[in-house]
Amino acid sequence: MGEIEDGEADHITTDVQGQKCALVCECTAPESVSGKDNLPFLNAVLKNPVCKLYRFPTSDNKWMRIREQMSESILSFHIPKELISLHIKEDLCRNQELKELGELSPHWDNLRKNVLTHCDQMVNMYQGILKELSKETGSSFKSSSSKGERTLEFVPVNLHLQRMHVHSPHLKDALYDVITVGAPAAHFQGFKNGGLRKLLHRFEMERRNTEYQFIYYSPENTAKAKEVLSNINQLQPLIATYADLLLNSASQHSPDSLKNSLKMLSEKTELFVHAFKDQLVRSALLALYTARPGGILKKPPSPKNSTEESSPQDPPPPMKRQDSIPHHSDYDEEEWDRVWANVGKSLNCIIAMVDKLIERDGGSGGSSSSKNEEKDPSLVDSIITHPREDWYEQLYPLILTLKDCMGEVVNRAKQSLTFVLLQELAYSLPQCLMLTLRRDIVFSQALAGLVCGFIIKLHTSLHDPGFLQQLHTVGLVVQYEGLLSTYSDEIGMLEDMAVGISDLKKVTFKITEAKSNDVLPVITGRREHYVVEVKLPARMFESLPLQIKEGQLLHVYPVLFNVGINEQQTLAERFGDVSLQESINQENFELLKEYYTIFMEKMPPDYISHFQEQNDLKGLLENLHQNIQAKKRKNVEIMWLAATICRKLNGIRFTCCKSAKDRTSMSVTLEQCSILRDEHQLHKDFFIRALDCMRSRQTQGALNESDDPETGCLTDNKPTSRHFYPVALLLVSSHLLVVWLILSLALLLAKYQ
Repeated sequence: MGEIEDGEADHITTDVQGQKCALVCECTAPESVSGKDNLPFLNAVLKNPVCKLYRFPTSDNKWMRIREQMSESILSFHIPKELISLHIKEDLCRNQELKELGELSPHWDNLRKNVLTHCDQMVNMYQGILKELSKETGSSFKSSSSKGERTLEFVPVNLHLQRMHVHSPHLKDALYDVITVGAPAAHFQGFKNGGLRKLLHRFEMERRNTEYQFIYYSPENTAKAKEVLSNINQLQPLIATYADLLLNSASQHSPDSLKNSLKMLSEKTELFVHAFKDQLVRSALLALYTARPGGILKKPPSPKNSTEESSPQDPPPPMKRQDSIPHHSDYDEEEWDRVWANVGKSLNCIIAMVDKLIERDGGSGGSSSSKNEEKDPSLVDSIITHPREDWYEQLYPLILTLKDCMGEVVNRAKQSLTFVLLQELAYSLPQCLMLTLRRDIVFSQALAGLVCGFIIKLHTSLHDPGFLQQLHTVGLVVQYEGLLSTYSDEIGMLEDMAVGISDLKKVTFKITEAKSNDVLPVITGRREHYVVEVKLPARMFESLPLQIKEGQLLHVYPVLFNVGINEQQTLAERFGDVSLQESINQENFELLKEYYTIFMEKMPPDYISHFQEQNDLKGLLENLHQNIQAKKRKNVEIMWLAATICRKLNGIRFTCCKSAKDRTSMSVTLEQCSILRDEHQLHKDFFIRALDCMRSRQTQGALNESDDPETGCLTDNKPTSRHFYPVALLLVSSHLLVVWLILSLALLLAKYQ
C-alpha cells in the first residue's frame, strides 16, 4: 500500500469495490517528511510530534498522500508564567501607587488600608502559583484529568497542533492547521454561580446601583485610567532620555544631531500632553480633592458637552456623603489647566531656542517650530540674551523647566487616577479580586493558544506576500469553534470562554529579530493591553515587509461560534435555554462581518479583485447569517461555514470543547475529510472509510483509563450505553422519562438493524 518508513507501523485497511484505503505508517519523526518543520524556530515551540501517513483514492482513481501530525506546545506553560510575572509586577506597582496616594480622610484611608491588605494577599497567591509552575518539568501540556488543579489553573487544557499535509497528484500541496485546546475556563473556581459573562454583568449592575462608600466609575472609565497611567509610566522616562540626548547633542555642537534629538523629544512630549486631554483626569482630580482631609468643593464644576466626557454622573451622587467634612479652601478648577499647559509651553521654548541656535550657526532653521514663532514672536527674544553662550548652557535651564513641569503633572495625574482605581477595588473587595483572578486565569489559557496559533501561522505563511500584506494592513481573524453545550456546568464554561476570547482583542503582536538561540515569545504590557514579541531568526526576519520589520503592531480579531452537539445539548434545546449560544453567535457574526468590511476596504484593489475571483465570501457570510438566524437545533452548518470563511481569510483556526478530546477529535477529523473531498477530490465512495480510518482507535491510540472521556460526539462511534441517561435523574420528571425511553428504543433498534 505504500513505502514503509523505518520504525514500527500499524496497517489499517478497508475494502471498497476491490480497492483499499490505508494508514501507511505511524512515526514520531515528521522531519523526514517535511523539511520545513526542521527549523529551530518551530521546533522551539512544538514538542513530541506524532505523525501518521495515509493514502486515499481520488475521484479519477489516483492516490493522494496525507500526513497527519499532532504536536504538543511548550507555550502551554511558558505563556502563563510570562503572564503571571506581568500581573505580579503590575499589582505591586499599583499597590505602591496606592500607598503614595497621600493623606486621605479617615473614611478613604480605611478603605485604602483594606484594599492594600487584600491586594497583598492576591500578589502572594500569584507568586505561589508562579513558583509551583516553575517546578513543572514533565509533560509540555496539561491533561484533562488535571484541569481542576489549582496550581495549573492558568495552563490551557490539552493544547495541541493538529496539522494535515496533503499531497495531491494534480493539485498543489497544502497544509491545514487546527489548534485544539480545552475551552478556556476556571475549572478550579467552579461554575456554581455561572461564568465570567454572567458574573461580570451582575457585579457591574450592583456597583452601578450602589452609592455607599465609593464613587462609581464605569468599566470604560476605569480602563481609561489604567491606560493613562500606563502611558505616563512609559512616556516620562522616554522624555527624560530624549531630553538628555538633546543636551548631549548641544554639547557636541552638532546641528543634525540636535534636530533629530529635538524631533524625538517633541513627538514623545506631544503624546504625553495628549494623554491628559481626557475629561476623566479633571474629574478624578476633583474627586481626590474632596477625599483629602478638610477638602470639599463649594462650587460644582460646570458640565462639559464633550463626547469624551468620562467623569461620574454630574454631580456624582456619592459625593454627598463628603458634605460633613469641613473645608479650608476652595478648589481651583483652573489650576490643573495651568499645570498641564506648562509642559507644552516648556517644549515650545526648547523648540524656539533650538531653531534660533541652528539659524545663528548658519544652518537652516526649518523645524516644526515656525508656527510657534509666528504665534509668539517675542518668545525667542525673551529667552536668548547671550548669543555667544554655549548651546548646552542655553538649553539646560529650559530642559530643567520641562522636567519640573512634567514631574508636577505626573504627580497630580498619578494620584488622581490611582484614586479612580481605588473605587473599583473599594466596592465588594473580595468579589472584585476573585473576578480579576478568574478573568486572569481564563485569559491566560486563551492567550497561550493564540500565541501558539500565531507563531505556527506565521511560520506556515512566511513566504506568502499576500498574507504578510494582510497581516500588517488589516490583521488576522482568529476563529474559535466551540462545541460546549448550554447545559449544567458547561454553561459556565461557555460564559468564561466567551469573555476570555473577547479579551484577546487587547493583544497585539510585534515581530523582532532574534539575537540569540532563544526564540520564545516575550509578553509586555498590562491587563488592558498586551504586546507579544515574536522573535524570528535573522534569515526569516529579513524576508518580512518593511512595516513589520520596523516594529508595527499587528492586530488580531477573535471570533467565537458555538454549537453544542452532545446529548446534554439535546436536553438544553428541549427543556432548557439556548439563548446564550444564540447571542454569542450573533455578536461574533457582527465582529466577523466587521473584519470582512475592513479587509475589503484596506487591502489593495488588485489583490481584492483576484481574491473575489477565487472566493465568494459575501455569499458565505450571508449563508452563515441565515443559519444563525434560523435557530435550528444542533446546526453544525454554522461551524462549517465559519471555518471555511476563516480559512479563506487566512485566519487561525481553533476547535474547543470541555477537554479537547472526544468532541474535538470528531470535529477535526470530519473537517479534514470534508477538506479532502471538497478541495482535493477525495473519491466520494471513500469519504466514510477515510473518516473511519482517521478515527480508528488503532490510529488515534487507546484512551488512558485515568482519562474521563466526555459524553457526546459528532458520530455514533461511542458505546451505546453512553447515550443512556441516568435513570435516577430522569425519574424526577415523567416527561424526561418518556424522552429517555424513546431515545433508548431508537438507539437499540439502530444498533441491531
